[in-house]
Amino acid sequence: QVQLVESGGGLVQAGGSLRLSCAASGSIVSNNLMGWYRQAPGKQRELVAVMSTGGITNYADSVKGRFTISRDNAKRTVDLQMNSLKPEDTAVYYCNTVISGRVYWGQGTQVTVSS
Repeated sequence: QVQLVESGGGLVQAGGSLRLSCAASGSIVSNNLMGWYRQAPGKQRELVAVMSTGGITNYADSVKGRFTISRDNAKRTVDLQMNSLKPEDTAVYYCNTVISGRVYWGQGTQVTVSS
């Protein structure tokens, strides 16, 4: 079993910054994909950014140039630095990992950007 625990959400004004962190524990294998998704009210959950163990990244077009994903494989953590936040970034952000084809989710952390 794998557990993911997020932290770092909150309320910020437009143009501000937040940093989300996710710590993984349990049956973690060395080769996995870790990342962040988000879900706004009334919308489907969508990819924000993911990173492979080897450092390959994929970002949603809407966050490119503003968000940066990073991970520490030894500590089993993945972070999301969010700059130049916009009201449309308001959502619950979920940490995600895929191990041997199985998908795991954290409990989510709320990010609210006021205009």
